[in-house]
Amino acid sequence: MDELKYNSMFFELKPQYTEWGSWCHSPQLYFRGSDQIPGARYNVGWQIFTDVPTGWAEKWPHFHREEEYLVFINADLFHCEEFDAEIVLWMGEDVDNMEKHVITRPTIVRIPGSMWHCPLEFIRIGKPILFQAAYLDGTCGRVSRIDDEEGSAKFVYMGNEINSRRSCRLEPGKKCTMCGKCTRLAYEEQLKKESKPL
Repeated sequence: MDELKYNSMFFELKPQYTEWGSWCHSPQLYFRGSDQIPGARYNVGWQIFTDVPTGWAEKWPHFHREEEYLVFINADLFHCEEFDAEIVLWMGEDVDNMEKHVITRPTIVRIPGSMWHCPLEFIRIGKPILFQAAYLDGTCGRVSRIDDEEGSAKFVYMGNEINSRRSCRLEPGKKCTMCGKCTRLAYEEQLKKESKPL
């Protein structure tokens, strides 16, 4: 049978099993933009958060070259108007003078290209929420401002050309799939250190 002319424009979303922690339902779905459909200018993930994230945080302010949209809605789409969570997102044109926005209702946030945003803090989750980050380009890169312990800032670029070559921290011969296991294990190890008596 002849291949259909537009087959290359269809991509079957397959479950991606992750190990971020009990607060994040697994599997999740992701569309990795031009890595999965050549020429695509859209990159998106769908995650269900059942509790406040632990060990995962968008704590460093960053910006992207292109527009990004963040969506926060009830995970039960039959009752999409219900929302039982509190989320804080900081954003602004000046990284040292950002506004604090508190989200307590189903919300979509437009973040123009080059606008600083984050920290993104999940304060409370009473009912599971569906979180979607949609980026309007085929690959998702960012420039982050990271402050060290002395308060000095450094600016770090993370882009697809770096991420696509990143090795798994737990299995170095394997490519990183962003499964979250190394982040969860590091967080659990940090908790153990903090709970040890001095």
